[in-house]
Amino acid sequence: MELIWRKLRGEHNDVSDQIVPDSESSDEEDNPSLNKRVSKRPGYLDDFVTDEAEMHNLAIFTPSTDPITYEEACKHDIWRKAMDAEISAIESNDTWELTALPAGVKKIGVKWIYKTKYNEQGKIEKYKARLVAKGYSQQQGIDYNEVFAPVARWDTIRTILAIAALKNWYVFQLDVKSAFLHGELNEEVYVDQPLGYQKENKQLVYRLKKSLYGLKQAPRAWYSKIEAYFNHEGFEKCPHEHTLFVKSETDGRIIVVSLYVDDLIFTGNDEKLFAEFKSSMERNFAMTDLGKMRYFLGVEIRQDGNGIFLYQQKYAVEILQRFGMSDCNSVNNPIVPGSKLQKDETGQASNSTLYKQMVGCLMYLLATRPDLAFSVCLVARYMERPTEIHMAAVKRILRYLKGTTSYGLWYERGKGDELVGWSDSDYGGDIDDRRSTSGYVFMIGTKAVSWSSKKQPIVTLSTTEAEFIAAAGSACQGVWLSRILTAIDAREGSCITIYCDNSSSIKLSKNPVVHERSKHIDVRFHFLRDLTKDGIIQLVHCSSFEQVADIMTKPLSFDSFSRNRDKLGLCTLELIN
Repeated sequence: MELIWRKLRGEHNDVSDQIVPDSESSDEEDNPSLNKRVSKRPGYLDDFVTDEAEMHNLAIFTPSTDPITYEEACKHDIWRKAMDAEISAIESNDTWELTALPAGVKKIGVKWIYKTKYNEQGKIEKYKARLVAKGYSQQQGIDYNEVFAPVARWDTIRTILAIAALKNWYVFQLDVKSAFLHGELNEEVYVDQPLGYQKENKQLVYRLKKSLYGLKQAPRAWYSKIEAYFNHEGFEKCPHEHTLFVKSETDGRIIVVSLYVDDLIFTGNDEKLFAEFKSSMERNFAMTDLGKMRYFLGVEIRQDGNGIFLYQQKYAVEILQRFGMSDCNSVNNPIVPGSKLQKDETGQASNSTLYKQMVGCLMYLLATRPDLAFSVCLVARYMERPTEIHMAAVKRILRYLKGTTSYGLWYERGKGDELVGWSDSDYGGDIDDRRSTSGYVFMIGTKAVSWSSKKQPIVTLSTTEAEFIAAAGSACQGVWLSRILTAIDAREGSCITIYCDNSSSIKLSKNPVVHERSKHIDVRFHFLRDLTKDGIIQLVHCSSFEQVADIMTKPLSFDSFSRNRDKLGLCTLELIN
C-alpha cells in the first residue's frame, strides 16, 4: 500500500534511503566545507505513513478488491447491476412473500456478499452479488432440523473422466443459477428486508417459501429438489454414490450425471439424450450451459481427440504468489529423501496461522497431484504447534511445486479399462507415536483415479500387521470403486487385483493363520479374508521396485520418486500440447 502511495506522489526512491538533514546542525551555512550529517528513516517506520498532511485527501480504489459492505458496493454500477440480478432471480423464483412478523417469532438477518468470478485464464468472468441469510442465528428444532447434503467425491469425478476418455466420450458442464433458491422449505423462516431493496413498511419481513443461501438447511433442500427431478426424469441414483445419476436406454444409449452442489457434469454416448437433458433442465431450473468441461471447482480440464488432461496450474501459481514463493528456486522432489519429521517441543515456534494456510492450500492440490499426497499429509500432522523445521518442510513442497506447476493427470483415449490397485505401508514411520502410514493407488488402465496416504489408527507390532491393515483399507476402497464402475459402465463385477510387496500379509489374507505376528490383529481387519475368499479381491505379490504406492508412504530418492510419478500417469501440459 505504501508503494502505491509513493507512486501516486511521484516518489521513485526508497523512503528508507532518503537523506534527512539533522535538525540540530547549525554550521551548514557558516562553513559550507563541512559535510552534512545525515540520518536514515528507522526501519520500524516502514509500515506506517508519517506524512499525514500530504496523505489526508488521498483515496485509492482497487477494482480487484471486492467490497465488504453494501455501502461500498452501491457506489459502483457493476455491483448495483449484480445486486439487481440477484433480487430479480429471487423474486422470479417466488422465494419469499412480504408479511408482518408473527408475535414471538425471531427473524433472521441477511447481508450481501460480493465476489468477482475469474475463469481458468485468470480473466474476470462476472461480478456476483449474493444475498445470504445469517444462518448462524438459527436454532435447531425451530428454524431447521436436518442439514446434511452429499457432494461428489473427487474419486468419482476422476473415475467418470477416465471412463469418458476410455470410451471416447466428451464431458460437458452445466451450472444452476441460484441453485439454493429452488429448495423447498419445511420450516417457517422469516428474514429481514435486504439493504437497498426495502419496500413499503420497513418493519415488515419476508417469509421464505424456498431456501436462501446461508440457511443451514439450504444444501439439503436443494439436494432433495434435484434428486426428485432426476427420479422423475427416469434417472437411477447410484446406491454407493448419492450424487451420481445414470439413465440407460434399452438400445444402449446412456447418460451419466454427477452433481456437486450447483455444478453438474454429464457424459455419455448419445447427443440426442444430451439435448433432451439440457432442455429438460432449462424448463425446471435457470441454467447456464458451459459447454465442454474446462474449469470445474478450480481444476482445469483440457479435452481433445487424444484424451482428457486434469491440472491445476492457475491455482498452483496463485499459491506461490500468495506466500511469496514465485521467485524461489525449484527442487526435484517435495521432501528430502530419508528425512523424518517429528514434533519439535524445544524449537522456535513458527506462525501457526500462516502454516495452516499454506498446508490448507496445498491440500486442495491433491485433487490432481498424487505425487504430493505423502508430503502434504505429513506436514499436516504438525499444525498444532509448527516450528521452523516444519515451515522449512512446507516451503520445500512449494519449491517443488514451483518447478511442476503444469503437471497433471493425463487420461488417454481408448487405453485400458481394468481396475488395478497398489497397496503399501511403511513400518513405524512416525517417530512420535510409532504408527505406520498406509498408502494405496487405484488405476483404470494405467492412470490413477484414486489414492490415499494416511497414518494408521493403531500401533502395529510387525511389518506383516502394518501391510495387512493397509491392504484391508485398500480393499474397501477397491470394492467401492468397482461398484461405481458397475453403475457407470454396466460392466460385470470382476475380481479386483491389488498388488502388495509383503508375502506374509498375502498369506494371512488367504489362510486363518494364528501365530505371534497375527493373533492380536483386530477382527475388523480380517474383513479382507472374506473378500479374498469370495473372489472379490485378490492380493498379488510384487517387488518393492514395482510398488507404485511406495510414493504414498515414505520419502523416496529422486530416481524412485520420478519413476513412480510417471507410473501414476502424471505429465506436463507442454507434453500433451
